[in-house]
Amino acid sequence: MAPLADLYQVSMAYGHWRAGRHRAPAAAELFFRRPPFRGSFALGAGLAEGLRGLRAFRFSAADVAYLRSVLPSTIDDAFFDYLATLDASEVTVTAIPEGSVVFARVPFLQVKGPLLVVQLLETTLLCLINYASLVATNAARFRLLAGPDMKLIEMGLRRAQGPDGALSASKYSYIGGFDCTSNILAGKLYGIPVRGTIAHSFIMSFRCLEEVQPRELPPRAGGDPVDLADLALSWLQRVCDLLQTPPSKANQGELAAFVSYAVTFPCDFQGLLDTYCVRRSGLPNFCAVALALHQLGYQAIGVRLDSGDLAQQSKEIRGVFQACGAHFQVPWFGTIPIAVSNDISEQSLEEFRREGSEIDMIGIGTHLVTCPLQPSLGCVYKLVEVNGSPCLKLTEDEEKMTIPGMKAIYRLYDAAGHPFMDLMALEEEPSPSAGQELGIRVLGRLEETTKVIPSTVEPLHRTYFRDGQVCEPLPSLPEVRTHAQVSLNLLSPAHRRLHEPQPYPVAVTERLHQLFLELRQGSL
Repeated sequence: MAPLADLYQVSMAYGHWRAGRHRAPAAAELFFRRPPFRGSFALGAGLAEGLRGLRAFRFSAADVAYLRSVLPSTIDDAFFDYLATLDASEVTVTAIPEGSVVFARVPFLQVKGPLLVVQLLETTLLCLINYASLVATNAARFRLLAGPDMKLIEMGLRRAQGPDGALSASKYSYIGGFDCTSNILAGKLYGIPVRGTIAHSFIMSFRCLEEVQPRELPPRAGGDPVDLADLALSWLQRVCDLLQTPPSKANQGELAAFVSYAVTFPCDFQGLLDTYCVRRSGLPNFCAVALALHQLGYQAIGVRLDSGDLAQQSKEIRGVFQACGAHFQVPWFGTIPIAVSNDISEQSLEEFRREGSEIDMIGIGTHLVTCPLQPSLGCVYKLVEVNGSPCLKLTEDEEKMTIPGMKAIYRLYDAAGHPFMDLMALEEEPSPSAGQELGIRVLGRLEETTKVIPSTVEPLHRTYFRDGQVCEPLPSLPEVRTHAQVSLNLLSPAHRRLHEPQPYPVAVTERLHQLFLELRQGSL
């Protein structure tokens, strides 16, 4: 895992080694400067992968040989011998629990250890946390828009940036609130529920009912097999009479595909309705096969739409299902789940909500896994202390100034149980208490002191890694997913809303602000 780094990390490591500073105690923080997607929050993700990376941090003999081949020949051989001995046994990591809501400028994790190792870990940790947090946040936004009851399926494997990106998208969209994935490998590796329907190609591969083999299906309760194709044809006439559409308009290849699928999966029959005309073909063909299955004791599990006005079509389809259910006295028919796909975006979900729909499940791919509204979270990793002395990056761009020193991070809650501010304090400062009046400085308004009285104070960071080992039990993926939803639900509506949210204030204590001023003055 150690070679998962930028070359300049090793060049700087050599500089520290040559200067004899490589073992100086140091600390760095990983955070993002601006909230993604013009919202107010992000979901912190990728911590477990980062910790696994730390545990595996070392340069193999082959790694060292490669570095010899690409670094300048003037580098001392003893440096390469030293690299071969490196590991993370002297590193300590504190972090906010994975799946928590995190805010701009607040450290998601803090890393302490020898300067050379702390420096080498920068790119590795950024790589493992940046995209994970971005896609988890994107998924959380889709979940907030869809509401708690809508089923969301991640189906971005074919659109993702390679297999690694696809697996990460499946894993972290599940943390963000998606229910399942189409990605078989992600299901196998991570235990995420896997779902899928059928594709247009399956339906298009059939021309007529004569191609269906086998055609017979035994009743679920037992008995002689029945020719499902003939039974579906008889039901097609009755359905078309009810819908006042001619049976001749129903595509026979589509009917054959549905029958074939139903014979193969009688307990899991589902139809893709828009290969041809939904109203005149897909819908009556599906209803005919579903009713034939019902006659044999089976129950269809759903339909999918992949084109057109999805909200309007879902309402029309629900009406047909309800009419069939009432007319043919099949009560469950009116509640058959309706799934939709087709380049679904946040705007799509907003339109569904505005127009009203009968959609039960939404499949989302491209706009989830590629995060087109913001391709990168922009996490950074900055030194805050070396040899016990706080560090400050001073720049004309105030947003890029760092906040010096090792810190304790607290989340302050109001009487309603909503977080209203995150507070950074120097590590040695006493912890704030519930009901205590605090004089603080809000980032962006550092020139003035603000008084706040929290009803509850929560320390955010836990120690996860020490002495080369993970020292805090890591939650399972479903547990992280549950924690993420709890964390999101605690946000006030003003901070949780996706468009023009109220900015979430992040503050520093007076002592930390004073340290910042002293270091800034000393650097001028």
